[in-house]
Amino acid sequence: MGDEAKHDAWTAGQSYEAYMGRWSRQVAAAFLARLDAPAGADWVELGCGTGALTAAVLAAGAPRSLVAVDPSEDFLAAARAAVPDPRVRFERGQAGALPAADATIDVAVSGLVLNFVPDRPAALADLLRALRPGGWLAFYVWDYAGGGLEFVDRFWKAAAELDPAAAALDEARRFPFTTRHAIAAECAAAGFDDVGVEPVEIATVFADFADFWTPFTLGAGPAPGYCASLAPERRAALRERLEGRLGSGPIAMGARAWAARGQASS
Repeated sequence: MGDEAKHDAWTAGQSYEAYMGRWSRQVAAAFLARLDAPAGADWVELGCGTGALTAAVLAAGAPRSLVAVDPSEDFLAAARAAVPDPRVRFERGQAGALPAADATIDVAVSGLVLNFVPDRPAALADLLRALRPGGWLAFYVWDYAGGGLEFVDRFWKAAAELDPAAAALDEARRFPFTTRHAIAAECAAAGFDDVGVEPVEIATVFADFADFWTPFTLGAGPAPGYCASLAPERRAALRERLEGRLGSGPIAMGARAWAARGQASS
């Protein structure tokens, strides 16, 4: 993984909740509302994090079983505490090596994860391996490439004005995969049929500037990892620039994810 990923810290469950978890819960609910998955299915979730999509699947998907996988023990502990449901089993695991036997899963899902996976073709191939004939893959990623996650986009633009080297860390540059066309092309190349990609949009509303800024200082995620790495005076300059542009609040911004769906051949 390149130097641009050096701030991708995914170990602090509570810090992630403050930064992204509250928004990931909203987009997970909107995603599941459109999925129309069959009741009583066997599911696997790649990259469950703190359990936002896991909870949505259990609430709206009526699964028979769900295996939720993540490489972070800290995130798994947070998810187990947040989602005490006997239908779900949380397991530590990596993309490309799911703890699921061949052709045993009806629905494979992932939320806000696949753009971070270094070998995405291998991960998609492994998801296809686990699906039964006619089973469904469904996932979503933020539209980083299109500036669709506005509060993160605003952070990186201000950071790059003060530190040109920050531009290389911006998810908009790092993740060209996060476009409608690229997502559809990779799913088709992996062997999925009937691939479709649609936008899912939510609002991110911050009560005041502190509500916007504080999660960036906690170190969980690429932008917060970068912010936490700054010397105090440079962090203060970045805060001042952003506050001058955004004001004291409330602050409302848009957020768009691309939701993909594809089917394993029958």
